[in-house]
Amino acid sequence: MSHTLGIRQAQKQKTRQALLDAALQLLEEQSLSSLGLREVTRAVGVAPTAFYRHFRDMADLGVALVEEALSSLHTTLVALLAATGDSEGDDEGEERIAATVELIVVYVRTHPAHVRFIAREQHGGVQAVRSAIGGQLTLFAREVKDQFAREPESAGWDEDDLLMLARMYVDHMVMTASALLEASPDTEERVAASARRQLRLVSLGRRHWLDER
Repeated sequence: MSHTLGIRQAQKQKTRQALLDAALQLLEEQSLSSLGLREVTRAVGVAPTAFYRHFRDMADLGVALVEEALSSLHTTLVALLAATGDSEGDDEGEERIAATVELIVVYVRTHPAHVRFIAREQHGGVQAVRSAIGGQLTLFAREVKDQFAREPESAGWDEDDLLMLARMYVDHMVMTASALLEASPDTEERVAASARRQLRLVSLGRRHWLDER
């Protein structure tokens, strides 16, 4: 009995993932608000009624796509920040900047459809998806803030300013990802170089934020 249940659960998960993958592919050319449930189930080859075994509606599917697109980045970025520093007078700051931008470059190359979906739906017409994106980015910023708080460069900073700094990093990542998505192979490095310069400016500002206080 347990073996049969395991097979059924695996098949259910396979169908759910197929619906997500099909929706993501269809969303390459349109917004979520214009995508129909029947389009998605037709692409997978299942009956429309089967959709409701996995998602309440298209907005619910969109929220699942948000989690799929962004949740895996949290651990990766926080681990990267923990492994690098932002110290003045050594190469750690440059290492962090280079590694952060490279992380974005690689993510856009390997997950272009996810990046396009987030870029389009962040200000799109489906409120539940907008809220899910906002919630993931806020969680992202709080995790980055917690990492920054452990660093010597944050001595004397209050919580609000640390969160502001973390949010700048996260917003910069989203902005850079969107720019890289539209870049050609010839202009990709120019976009990446600009992103590194912007982070260098943020890093410099961090070091001198408390100078006038």
